[in-house]
Amino acid sequence: MQAVPMRLDAASESALRAALGDDGLLTDPADCLAYGYDNSRRQGEPIAVALPRDRTAVLAIVKAARAAQLPLVARGRGTNTTGASVPARGALVVSFERMNRIIEINPDDRLAVVEPGVLNGDLQRALAPHGFFWAPDPTSADYSTIAGNLACNAGGPRTVKYGACRENVLGLSAVTGAGVLIRSGGRTTKGAVGYDLTRLLIGSEGTLALIVEATLKLTPRPVAQSTLRACYGSVDAAARAVARIMAQPAIPCALELIDAHAVALVVQQGVEIPAGTQALLLIEADGDAAGLAAELAQISAAARGEGLLALDQADDAASAAHLWAARKALSPALRQLAPKKINEDVVVPVSALPALLARLDALSASAGIPIVNFGHAGNGNIHVNLLFDPALPGLAARAQALLAEVFDAVLALGGTLSGEHGIGLEKRDFMPRALNAETLQLMRAIKRQFDPDGLLNPGKLLPD
Repeated sequence: MQAVPMRLDAASESALRAALGDDGLLTDPADCLAYGYDNSRRQGEPIAVALPRDRTAVLAIVKAARAAQLPLVARGRGTNTTGASVPARGALVVSFERMNRIIEINPDDRLAVVEPGVLNGDLQRALAPHGFFWAPDPTSADYSTIAGNLACNAGGPRTVKYGACRENVLGLSAVTGAGVLIRSGGRTTKGAVGYDLTRLLIGSEGTLALIVEATLKLTPRPVAQSTLRACYGSVDAAARAVARIMAQPAIPCALELIDAHAVALVVQQGVEIPAGTQALLLIEADGDAAGLAAELAQISAAARGEGLLALDQADDAASAAHLWAARKALSPALRQLAPKKINEDVVVPVSALPALLARLDALSASAGIPIVNFGHAGNGNIHVNLLFDPALPGLAARAQALLAEVFDAVLALGGTLSGEHGIGLEKRDFMPRALNAETLQLMRAIKRQFDPDGLLNPGKLLPD
């Protein structure tokens, strides 16, 4: 077995420094360590970190990596939860933190052109004075990059009305693993010119190409919005309400479900919840001021049904913000309940939500491992959190077995393994359960076309 080099060879280092400058290449292990993790809490050991400032430098990086057969791992800010940005031992990390310019904001064409390292939150703040926003709004928006969002097709609560990344990108420029600069899509919302490589690259987790520029589709900011809170006596009643809401014409811009375990955490955030609440829905509607009242009435009528304990409208913007802040704090707050969590973001058809949540409850009881559920119910996208203490004998193995049963339940209901977190390392071994051998073979063939040496983010997404 060939030994993995732990430092760059002289020729590679010289080529990279020529392209990046002395301050654009980190080789000290102490400097590189911070670029070896992501929010999966895995830690890798990069051989070096490249900090390009433009696409010319990215092309030079790929050329040098091919010459030395160095694995390359693109990195935004490491907010991914699946290990997708954790480098294999001896890999070169390409961090896009210095490619962080908003190149253009064009309200007339409803687009923005950005470099990959722009933070989602910074873009939203830059767009606000123009009366626009970019629709994907993951919980990590303030500190995750646009290219990181694109890598896993991130969404967030507003996806139910406005779509995820694939629905909100017009075009991309990217450097393939062959060291070729390609352009897909353009600046128009319509186009029928060949294969849709833009949608292919989005969600590919850096395994096909390194994105160096993105042209984003913008959406006008709504004039008015309002938040409803619906409390139910059971999670089944809440799930059935979701199906009713999504079956009527008024589309909420966000529809979040929170189960009993997560409700307790919301209460800890200072939100008052009626006694007996076993699940709640956070529902946001937006639009023009004249039509919003009618939409709220339709959504409220659908929310009413068996098991409803209370249906309230947030009194003001501050009250609504408090509710949403409590929702966004749920994922980190789960670490209060157990030393370890397995956080998956499965998706099922909305009509299958009641069956999924009932099955998860049964699996949790059988395994003796708590499962906490919340998420973007309007899309059928539920964040399933398995909580356990890995120090207890046998519990880690039981949790992994339980995870396999969770995925089997999701697939049996016509669902899929991930809605927005991606596959990375965490879920790649489950891919053959979700996709047949012929589909996986075609995906591998596509990767070979984009990345003939297999250097881009090896070991991620596609199973061996």
